[in-house]
Amino acid sequence: MKYTIWCNGAFSEKAMGILRDGLRGHRLILAGKALPTGADADAEVSNLADADIALGQPGLEHCLRHRNLKWVALTSAGYTRFDNPDFKETFRARDAILTNMSTVFADPCAQQALAMILAVARQLLPAHQDQIDGQNWNYAARRHGTQLLTGQKLLLLGYGAIGKRLAELLGPLHMKVYAVRRQVRSERGLTVIPEEQLTGLLPEMDHVVNVLPENEETRGFVNARRLSAFKPGACFYNVGRGATVDQSALCEALHSGRLAAAYLDVTDPEPLPLSHPLWSAPNCYITPHIAGGRRDEYEAMVTHFLSNLEEFARGGELVDRIV
Repeated sequence: MKYTIWCNGAFSEKAMGILRDGLRGHRLILAGKALPTGADADAEVSNLADADIALGQPGLEHCLRHRNLKWVALTSAGYTRFDNPDFKETFRARDAILTNMSTVFADPCAQQALAMILAVARQLLPAHQDQIDGQNWNYAARRHGTQLLTGQKLLLLGYGAIGKRLAELLGPLHMKVYAVRRQVRSERGLTVIPEEQLTGLLPEMDHVVNVLPENEETRGFVNARRLSAFKPGACFYNVGRGATVDQSALCEALHSGRLAAAYLDVTDPEPLPLSHPLWSAPNCYITPHIAGGRRDEYEAMVTHFLSNLEEFARGGELVDRIV
C-alpha cells in the first residue's frame, strides 16, 4: 500500500537520504520548516492534511484536526503534549497510532546515567576539578572518598525503555536495583514497587535515578518531602524531564549536605539561566540535555521509523507504541 508521509524532522543529509531511499513507492511531503527533536510544532501545519503518517514533531491540535492521520511517529522519547486523556481517547476511537522513539534513546541515556554514577563513585569529577584549580594532588581526599558500587542500592523512578536498559547495564556491578512504576509486576534483575511504598524505601537508597516523563502526575514528583526522605549522602540523577523535580528543594538538599551529589542532564527551563542557583550548588553537575545523543542519532531515528513502517504496512505491532 502506498502512504503519504509528512515530515518536519530536522534530519541530517545522510539521514534524509536513507529516508528517501526507504520511502520509494510512497509519497514524502516535507513541511516548510524542519524542527529539532522535542520542538513544539503547533504552528507548523504545512500540507499535514494530505498525510496518512506524520513523522517528526507535529502540533497536537493539528493531529486531532486532520482525521486522515493514521499514525503519528514522534522523533523524541518525550510526548508530554500528547500525554492527556482527550488525545488518547480520540486517537483510540479513530484507530490511529502514536509512537515515540524511546528505543533510539534508551542506550545513550542509560550509558550517560551509568557514566555519572561511576564518575561520582570513583571521584572522577572532583579529581578533574583539582586539575583545573591548579594541578592539586589531593591523594588522600580523593582515594579515601572513592566507593565501590557493589552491593549499593539504586532506585529508578520510572521503568520504561531507558530504565530497563540502565538496569541491564548495572547488572555486572552487582548493585541492588529497585524501580517505581505504575504497573507492578516482576522483572528480572530488579524489584518493582508501587508508588505508595516510595517514601518508606527512599531512606535505604544510595542512588536515585529519575527517568520519569513529564505529565500532570509527574510534575514536581521529586519534591521537598521526598528529598527529605533520601538517605543522607545519597546521590540523585535526572535524565528524565526537568519539570519532574522541584529544583528549589533540590538546591536546598545539596546546600544542606543531605545529598552528596546531583547530576542533571535536564532542567526547567532549558537552557538553564546563568543566574540560576543550580549552577553554583555544591556537587551539582549539569550537562545540556545531551544524554540521548549519539553521533548517528538521525540515522537511527530514520531506521527506527522505516522498520516501524514495514510493520505498519503489514498490520504488525509497532515498537514504542504509546496509543
